[in-house]
Amino acid sequence: MTSHSEPGHSALDHRDLNADMAIFATDPMIGAGLPLWLPAGAVIRYELEMLAREIAHRDGCLPVYSPVLGKRALYERSGHWNKFSDDMFPPMRLGGDELVLRPANCPHHAMIYASQQRSYRQLPIRLNELASMFRAERSGVVSGLSRVRQISLDDTHVFCRPDQTAAEVARALRSALESQRVLGLPVDYVRLSRRDGSDSYLGSATQWQDAEQALRSAAAEVLGPGGPPLVEAVGEAAFYGPKLDLQVRDQRGSEETIATVQLDFNQPERLDLTYDAADGTRQRVVMIHRGTVGAMERVVAALLERYSGRLPLWLAPVQVCVLPITPAQDDYARALVDDLCTAGMRARLDTDGSLRARIRISRRRRDSLIAVIGPAEIISDLVHVTDLTADFTGPVARDTFMETVRSAHANRVPSIAWPTLAADRH
Repeated sequence: MTSHSEPGHSALDHRDLNADMAIFATDPMIGAGLPLWLPAGAVIRYELEMLAREIAHRDGCLPVYSPVLGKRALYERSGHWNKFSDDMFPPMRLGGDELVLRPANCPHHAMIYASQQRSYRQLPIRLNELASMFRAERSGVVSGLSRVRQISLDDTHVFCRPDQTAAEVARALRSALESQRVLGLPVDYVRLSRRDGSDSYLGSATQWQDAEQALRSAAAEVLGPGGPPLVEAVGEAAFYGPKLDLQVRDQRGSEETIATVQLDFNQPERLDLTYDAADGTRQRVVMIHRGTVGAMERVVAALLERYSGRLPLWLAPVQVCVLPITPAQDDYARALVDDLCTAGMRARLDTDGSLRARIRISRRRRDSLIAVIGPAEIISDLVHVTDLTADFTGPVARDTFMETVRSAHANRVPSIAWPTLAADRH
């Protein structure tokens, strides 16, 4: 497989990197904007999903599952049909119903919340799902993983009392920033996306003013003097409420929203989402949309371009490529691969072709580590490691190699600090 460049695309474009790394594929029989996740891409996505679930669990989110279909009437009531119908797939008639692929996950989570009567003492309730939603993007604008028709989103919806709003926004923003720190995607700034003067937004002016101020205050608390700047942008809000968007720039200077925290006072009103207050009255709940890792497709594209395909070890599809120099080292190399796999690592044994050709293929594939095994390594129980990210090459004791790789994966380190053999033996 050889690298290629399309006219007008940067050498760092994730579509060009995909030619070497086999992350995703497209097929006209499936359709534009519907990428197939190949094994290497599935590995990256799995690791991102694990990170998203860990953050959600740490924040007290509860896992749910919901269908990708819903009645047209649901989206009419939520307001999505009026605002998004041009970007939604056409309804499918089934008996007397019209079913549509959902353009957002929030109405389903709202219905999960509404399935039981809630007390003020139960709140906040945070519902999390890595869920698919659909946008009927035109064929001319879909591209690679960055613009697709099925979006796989790390999606949480928080239902809380008004007095809990600021704390929940701050919690969500902290987690989103931490996620991007772990991923190594520097946040250029946090955008407070506000409404403009048009009538295309739902809710009263007072609601919007209060909501925008709540987001502004929470952002000031979390970001502090040393964090990314807060930039206010009029006209960038969602139709149902203001939001805090984490903005990143790629190597070409293009700007993307990678994660978001949004207030929503539309759906609680339209879908009658309430809780029993301490005074016995029934009160309207506040709904917060929060994303931490973000959309799998967009984040994978951003990561590939950020690292030029050479991802940190914990994200790399092949973490260790083991290369015996001759057949005499096959058994030792195979045992090393088996031990790595038993330890939960992703290791690959390559024996076909010359050593130089195998190294070249491994580098082009962006394997994280290359482990060469020759006669000297077997005699001394060593692994000769090449780590291009850390600019390291040299012998490492086998036990130290195993522990270093395990630790780098478990702790999601951006780069490995390799011990020298002399220090290791000391």
